[in-house]
Amino acid sequence: MDKFRITGRETLSGELPVSGSKNSALPALAACLLTEEPVILHRVPRVKDIGTMLKLLEHNGAIVEWLEDGSLRIEAKKIVNPEAPYEIVKTMRASSLVLGPLAARTGVARVSVPGGCSIGARPINLHINGLEHLGATVQQEHGYIEATAPDGLLGNTVHFERITVTGTEDLMMAAALARGKTVLENAAREPEVVDLAELLTKMGARIQGAGSSRIEIEGVERLRGAEHTIIADRIEAGTLVIAGVITNSEVTVTGCVPEHFAALISKLRRAGARVEESATAVRTTPVTRLRSVDVTTEEHPGFATDLQAQFLALMTVATGISFITENIFENRFMHVPELARMGANIRIEGRQAIVAGPSSLTGAQVMCSDLRASASLVLAALVARGESILDRVYHVDRGYERIEDKLRQAGARIERID
Repeated sequence: MDKFRITGRETLSGELPVSGSKNSALPALAACLLTEEPVILHRVPRVKDIGTMLKLLEHNGAIVEWLEDGSLRIEAKKIVNPEAPYEIVKTMRASSLVLGPLAARTGVARVSVPGGCSIGARPINLHINGLEHLGATVQQEHGYIEATAPDGLLGNTVHFERITVTGTEDLMMAAALARGKTVLENAAREPEVVDLAELLTKMGARIQGAGSSRIEIEGVERLRGAEHTIIADRIEAGTLVIAGVITNSEVTVTGCVPEHFAALISKLRRAGARVEESATAVRTTPVTRLRSVDVTTEEHPGFATDLQAQFLALMTVATGISFITENIFENRFMHVPELARMGANIRIEGRQAIVAGPSSLTGAQVMCSDLRASASLVLAALVARGESILDRVYHVDRGYERIEDKLRQAGARIERID
């Protein structure tokens, strides 16, 4: 099992390039099941969750091909197995994204209840209720969700009880082939939802309002192939910007869309970080000291829950007391005990972490527990005195493409060891 060895307190410099968005590529790949024609996707990151999704698409009957330029070609001419078996998707929480496309195209879908990070519940009932509103019959038993719609799906109004990104994406894909008009109320507004809508529109779908809380989809009889470039990964971009700030370095994070993580940039500036942005890059420069600020995670355009752990790591070296409140997932402070092993002063009270700084972090052997918690440990190790060993870095590999190579090229002392 791979580990990272990181020797901290090295100054970074140069450029840190951002890969395509994993959270945008996953629904885009699921959307390929909606058409018999080939779909070509550019800027798909080569991370473990993508590899898992590709195995799933091949199981469904799709032909998957990596092209010479690094793009992906997916052709799902025929769906032979309209299911997502546990053996394939047990490590990935995005398996529910194929529920809507399979039900819409074949009239039947059997999907394992999602696995992946242990960061809390992602209520699959929101997907189920939505499909039932579109006329599907849904049952859950033996760890699987089975949806049937032998006569096809029918457009309807779906009001999400709570905002759900994957639920919005799943229902948007299903509604694209439903008969009539579907309205999604209280829909997610994330950039990944907008990116999926742009791909579906290129495929012939009729979608209005993506990026707002109300999305209207006029169903069509069939969708065609398309070519699409995945947006930049705003979570990786934010993580790399924090890497520049926490190491007090002059680096430029390139190939990103700063507008997509504006809430983070605002908080960094309030903390005293020097952050400059352009249309496609963010530059950090050294400052004398950082001060503590409070953060509360919210749905987009609020502060992203996927950046909470990384920001918390930054607050361990800031001066003062900060309150980090997690409103999206109830179990997303598993990185705190590991940061404490490195010398951080953090107390947990329910959904809130209270961080007292600055702490003089020291290298230690720590355990990665989930994707974003792992990123926070990488950041802490970059600024800690001495050597850190990070176990179970396969969690990092699920969502970050060659992060150790990118950091090493910028001057970090980080290596992957077996």
